Amino acid sequence: MRAVIQCVSEARVTVGGAVTGQTGPGFLILLGVGQGDTEAEADRLWRKIARMRVFDDADGKTNLSLADIGGGVLVVSQFTLYANCRKGNRPSFTDAAPPDVAERLYEYFVGLVRADVSEVGTGVFGAMMDVALVNRGPFTVCLDTDQL
Repeated sequence: MRAVIQCVSEARVTVGGAVTGQTGPGFLILLGVGQGDTEAEADRLWRKIARMRVFDDADGKTNLSLADIGGGVLVVSQFTLYANCRKGNRPSFTDAAPPDVAERLYEYFVGLVRADVSEVGTGVFGAMMDVALVNRGPFTVCLDTDQL
Protein backbone atom coordinates (compact mmCIF):
# COMPACT_ATOMS: atom_id res chain seq x y z
CA MET A 1 0.00 0.00 0.00
CA ARG A 2 1.31 3.44 -0.87
CA ALA A 3 0.38 6.86 0.41
CA VAL A 4 1.35 10.40 -0.37
CA ILE A 5 0.63 12.45 2.76
CA GLN A 6 0.48 16.21 2.42
CA CYS A 7 0.15 18.61 5.34
CA VAL A 8 -2.59 21.01 4.33
CA SER A 9 -4.26 24.15 5.57
CA GLU A 10 -7.31 22.96 3.64
CA ALA A 11 -8.19 20.48 0.93
CA ARG A 12 -11.28 19.42 -0.97
CA VAL A 13 -12.26 16.98 -3.69
CA THR A 14 -15.03 17.52 -6.23
CA VAL A 15 -16.71 15.12 -8.61
CA GLY A 16 -18.79 16.59 -11.41
CA GLY A 17 -18.60 20.01 -9.78
CA ALA A 18 -19.95 18.80 -6.40
CA VAL A 19 -17.74 18.71 -3.31
CA THR A 20 -17.62 15.13 -2.02
CA GLY A 21 -15.09 15.63 0.77
CA GLN A 22 -13.01 18.29 2.44
CA THR A 23 -10.89 19.08 5.46
CA GLY A 24 -9.37 22.02 7.22
CA PRO A 25 -5.87 21.84 8.71
CA GLY A 26 -4.50 18.30 8.68
CA PHE A 27 -3.67 15.73 6.02
CA LEU A 28 -4.56 15.06 2.43
CA ILE A 29 -3.80 11.37 1.88
CA LEU A 30 -3.55 10.01 -1.65
CA LEU A 31 -3.89 6.24 -1.20
CA GLY A 32 -2.91 3.48 -3.61
CA VAL A 33 -3.57 -0.21 -3.05
CA GLY A 34 -1.19 -2.73 -4.58
CA GLN A 35 -1.30 -6.38 -5.58
CA GLY A 36 -1.26 -8.57 -2.48
CA ASP A 37 -2.18 -5.82 -0.02
CA THR A 38 -4.42 -6.77 2.90
CA GLU A 39 -5.97 -5.21 5.97
CA ALA A 40 -2.61 -5.71 7.71
CA GLU A 41 -0.96 -3.21 5.38
CA ALA A 42 -3.79 -0.73 5.90
CA ASP A 43 -3.46 -1.08 9.68
CA ARG A 44 0.30 -0.60 9.59
CA LEU A 45 0.06 2.39 7.23
CA TRP A 46 -2.59 4.20 9.27
CA ARG A 47 -0.69 3.59 12.53
CA LYS A 48 2.40 5.18 10.98
CA ILE A 49 0.51 8.16 9.51
CA ALA A 50 -1.49 8.82 12.68
CA ARG A 51 1.67 8.98 14.78
CA MET A 52 3.82 11.02 12.40
CA ARG A 53 5.08 14.19 14.07
CA VAL A 54 5.05 16.59 11.14
CA PHE A 55 3.24 19.64 12.51
CA ASP A 56 5.01 22.58 14.10
CA ASP A 57 5.03 23.07 17.86
CA ALA A 58 5.29 26.49 19.54
CA ASP A 59 9.03 26.56 18.76
CA GLY A 60 8.52 25.83 15.06
CA LYS A 61 9.82 22.25 15.31
CA THR A 62 7.96 19.34 13.77
CA ASN A 63 6.97 17.68 17.04
CA LEU A 64 3.17 17.45 16.80
CA SER A 65 0.98 14.68 15.40
CA LEU A 66 -2.40 14.97 13.71
CA ALA A 67 -4.13 14.24 17.03
CA ASP A 68 -2.02 16.88 18.79
CA ILE A 69 -3.35 19.60 16.47
CA GLY A 70 -6.89 18.19 16.28
CA GLY A 71 -6.51 17.97 12.51
CA GLY A 72 -8.74 16.50 9.86
CA VAL A 73 -8.05 14.11 6.99
CA LEU A 74 -9.13 13.94 3.36
CA VAL A 75 -8.50 10.49 1.83
CA VAL A 76 -8.48 10.13 -1.95
CA SER A 77 -7.95 6.84 -3.80
CA GLN A 78 -5.17 6.97 -6.37
CA PHE A 79 -4.18 3.76 -8.14
CA THR A 80 -1.69 5.76 -10.23
CA LEU A 81 0.71 5.62 -7.27
CA TYR A 82 1.48 2.16 -8.67
CA ALA A 83 2.49 3.45 -12.11
CA ASN A 84 5.39 1.55 -13.63
CA CYS A 85 7.24 3.65 -16.21
CA ARG A 86 10.21 1.35 -16.87
CA LYS A 87 9.15 0.41 -20.41
CA GLY A 88 8.01 2.88 -23.03
CA ASN A 89 6.19 6.12 -22.40
CA ARG A 90 2.81 4.85 -21.25
CA PRO A 91 2.66 3.85 -17.58
CA SER A 92 1.59 0.34 -16.67
CA PHE A 93 -0.65 -0.16 -13.64
CA THR A 94 -0.40 -3.93 -13.32
CA ASP A 95 1.11 -3.55 -9.82
CA ALA A 96 -2.11 -1.90 -8.59
CA ALA A 97 -4.72 -4.11 -6.95
CA PRO A 98 -7.85 -5.00 -8.96
CA PRO A 99 -10.60 -2.39 -8.46
CA ASP A 100 -12.83 -4.59 -6.26
CA VAL A 101 -9.95 -5.37 -3.89
CA ALA A 102 -8.65 -1.81 -3.95
CA GLU A 103 -12.06 -0.34 -3.15
CA ARG A 104 -12.60 -2.73 -0.23
CA LEU A 105 -9.18 -1.89 1.25
CA TYR A 106 -9.64 1.84 0.58
CA GLU A 107 -12.93 1.75 2.52
CA TYR A 108 -11.26 -0.27 5.28
CA PHE A 109 -8.49 2.34 5.53
CA VAL A 110 -11.06 5.16 5.66
CA GLY A 111 -12.79 3.28 8.49
CA LEU A 112 -9.52 3.22 10.45
CA VAL A 113 -9.14 6.96 9.94
CA ARG A 114 -12.76 7.62 11.01
CA ALA A 115 -12.18 5.65 14.22
CA ASP A 116 -9.44 8.10 15.23
CA VAL A 117 -10.28 11.42 13.58
CA SER A 118 -13.47 13.46 13.88
CA GLU A 119 -13.18 15.36 10.57
CA VAL A 120 -12.75 12.91 7.68
CA GLY A 121 -13.60 13.54 4.04
CA THR A 122 -13.22 11.24 1.05
CA GLY A 123 -13.25 11.22 -2.68
CA VAL A 124 -15.35 8.83 -4.77
CA PHE A 125 -13.55 5.60 -5.56
CA GLY A 126 -12.96 5.18 -9.29
CA ALA A 127 -14.35 8.59 -10.24
CA MET A 128 -12.59 11.37 -12.12
CA MET A 129 -11.90 13.80 -9.28
CA ASP A 130 -10.59 17.33 -8.97
CA VAL A 131 -8.47 17.75 -5.86
CA ALA A 132 -7.66 21.22 -4.56
CA LEU A 133 -5.35 21.87 -1.63
CA VAL A 134 -3.28 24.44 0.16
CA ASN A 135 -0.09 22.55 0.96
CA ARG A 136 1.28 23.77 4.28
CA GLY A 137 5.07 23.96 4.42
CA PRO A 138 5.09 22.45 1.89
CA PHE A 139 5.42 19.21 3.79
CA THR A 140 4.86 15.99 1.83
CA VAL A 141 5.76 12.43 2.84
CA CYS A 142 5.59 9.30 0.67
CA LEU A 143 5.13 5.96 2.42
CA ASP A 144 5.12 2.41 1.06
CA THR A 145 4.20 -0.44 3.38
CA ASP A 146 6.90 -2.58 1.72
CA GLN A 147 9.40 -0.20 3.34
CA LEU A 148 7.81 0.28 6.77
